[in-house]
Amino acid sequence: MLKRTLHAFTTALKGLTITLRHFFAARTARKELDIKQENYFDKQQGVTTIQYPKQKIPIPEVARYQLDVEIDDCIVCDLCAKACPVDCISIEAIKATEAIGKTSDGSVKRLYAAKFDIDMAKCLYCGLCTVVCPTECITMTNNYDRSFTDPSDFIYKFSKMTEEEIEEKRADWARFQAEKEAAKRKT
Repeated sequence: MLKRTLHAFTTALKGLTITLRHFFAARTARKELDIKQENYFDKQQGVTTIQYPKQKIPIPEVARYQLDVEIDDCIVCDLCAKACPVDCISIEAIKATEAIGKTSDGSVKRLYAAKFDIDMAKCLYCGLCTVVCPTECITMTNNYDRSFTDPSDFIYKFSKMTEEEIEEKRADWARFQAEKEAAKRKT
């Protein structure tokens, strides 16, 4: 009985010692340090909570956060959607009757992006989509602070086409195909 009481007392004393050590260490705020500094993780003393958004933890340059798409540079090749391990990228392309322009790197655009959606709630932030993109139009930004109450807000829609434009381009393609078939039959 005495042994159990002594053990309970020493355990409680040890817990209180740890608590008091953290209590007095919390009076000093943690200094903002650059992650590139030597022994960065050893220098973290004091309160661990930062006063966000006034203070922000520095993020490394190679960090992987939100995806962004420069839709004007996209050739709608669908490689990013095929590389995605969780199928969070959905793309719908409409063929153009002729070349519709060039990207910033000089690639010829022959497809319209009727739909280019990324569901960031599913995204693993693996970066595979950015690696396979031939025009480098899909990139990872350093933006990490996005929170929503509605899950549908996590679906980012990058396509700029309206429903009317989509229907018009589909009709143009159907007309082009019909004319092509008619020309084949005549010869």
